[in-house]
Amino acid sequence: MNYRHAFHAGNFADVFKHAVIARILLHLREKSAPFRVIDTHAGAGRYDLQGPEAGRTGEWRDGIGRFMAVVWTPAIRALLAPYLDALAACNPADAVRHYPGSPLLALGLMRPQDRLVVCELEPKAAAALVRNVGFDRRARVVTIDGWTALNAYIPPKERRGLVIVDPAFEAPDEFSRLAQSLESAHRKWPTGCYVLWYPIKDRSGPDALAKRLQRAGIAKVLRAELLRMPQDPDQLTGAGLIIVNPPWRLAAELKQLLPALASVLGRAGSGFTLDWLASEK
Repeated sequence: MNYRHAFHAGNFADVFKHAVIARILLHLREKSAPFRVIDTHAGAGRYDLQGPEAGRTGEWRDGIGRFMAVVWTPAIRALLAPYLDALAACNPADAVRHYPGSPLLALGLMRPQDRLVVCELEPKAAAALVRNVGFDRRARVVTIDGWTALNAYIPPKERRGLVIVDPAFEAPDEFSRLAQSLESAHRKWPTGCYVLWYPIKDRSGPDALAKRLQRAGIAKVLRAELLRMPQDPDQLTGAGLIIVNPPWRLAAELKQLLPALASVLGRAGSGFTLDWLASEK
């Protein structure tokens, strides 16, 4: 599977992922001590939904296009507020032309004392990433393989923060590499918050990942999945997030947020799952 960011920007999986990441960043802001965000496979940072890559697939229309047309209840809108603010910052008018990737989402929610490390190896995306976030003194753009970065940049000196791991899933062993890399990173920085994104086309990879993490001895691992019935056999049937050391209120928030997102972004027969792969007793 090849999941290059530019072709899928703003689709249902992006909306799901970024709405959850925005909640985590909001919780990190609640303490005065600085935090660091490390994005290992950052992509370009910002995407033109009318550009050739997003236009080729048109997936954003079924994702952020649907999302922005909804009038949310006050409770759900409050949970979505940090994500909606990031979208508004990229799109001064009501229409959504540009979509913020996780680097811009993070910068929009960071404070002056917080720091961001974004990593991207693909030359075109790395150059765009420099243009899109390199101007900000809080951000450092590194042209490095994301898997190498996951080991190189932890633990951060701030001791608090979020690691986002969102690879392209180009290699057949990506799920096992995701599990192995997380286990290694967690040994170096057991108190960090980690968000691992993965695509779902069948259950083999996601289920193997879950079973390995259940055996890993990590104390707190939350799993959230948004599932949908594809119209085309080549489309995703869903997307998942593994969240290690989630903020303590996040699971309760997702119990409210996931049904709302599934009702808007899914189709008939769609749904969601939210469960603990491991939790402290």
